[in-house]
Amino acid sequence: MNEITINTSNQTPIEIALGIDEEGMTTARKLYAFLELAPQNFARWCKRNIAENDFATENEDYLRLFLEEETPTGGVIQREDYKLSASFAKKLSMQSKSAKGEQARQYFLKVEDKLKETVRHPVPMTIPEQIQLLAQGNVELNKRIDDIQTEFETLKMDLPILPIEAEKITEAVKRKGTLVLGGKESNAYNSRSIRQKVYSNIHSNLRYQFQVKSYKAIKRSQVEQAVKIIGEYKPPVFLKNEIDTENAQQRFF
Repeated sequence: MNEITINTSNQTPIEIALGIDEEGMTTARKLYAFLELAPQNFARWCKRNIAENDFATENEDYLRLFLEEETPTGGVIQREDYKLSASFAKKLSMQSKSAKGEQARQYFLKVEDKLKETVRHPVPMTIPEQIQLLAQGNVELNKRIDDIQTEFETLKMDLPILPIEAEKITEAVKRKGTLVLGGKESNAYNSRSIRQKVYSNIHSNLRYQFQVKSYKAIKRSQVEQAVKIIGEYKPPVFLKNEIDTENAQQRFF
């Protein structure tokens, strides 16, 4: 059988009557009984004032409960109830114009005041609690620093290449171009027209691979990949034939 157990050793009579728990909350059944309202109207009262109350929010002002209770014959039935916050219970109490309603209202006003006071002046923490709080804050701070560092590194690598990285790509193009032309002593290398065609074709291939208008728009994170692409470059057939034809000719000095 599901029951709500409440320690009543340090409670006042009104707290016992209202079934106040450690969180300062009561239940709809306890409050209804305390207000001495007609028992046969409880379900209708709950529906109108709690479940269908446009100014009440479930899981904030109240929690819906289903409790199992024994019947006089030994059976078990399930009853619906609601756990009420102090502020919501006060509002419900104000609807009753009886002396009991005023007692309940005054009580829940005091509960609210105590809660506000606790927020303004929290109970001092013990040394172990302070150490634990500092440790937790340190862990959270370190994690945030790591997150910021990761975000910074990601952002940095997504930026266009720096001058030193642009120079790295340019040098890779020169090395590959010289190799494709047959070396600096080759006819093709010493032909300004062919040399420019090769370098231009390498750059054109690089821009196509990264879909950029200029190799300087390549991201910093892509520099090594760009150098690899340059290293794997092969001239198209027409340009390869032009290089081979030029290099096959005899040079005259």
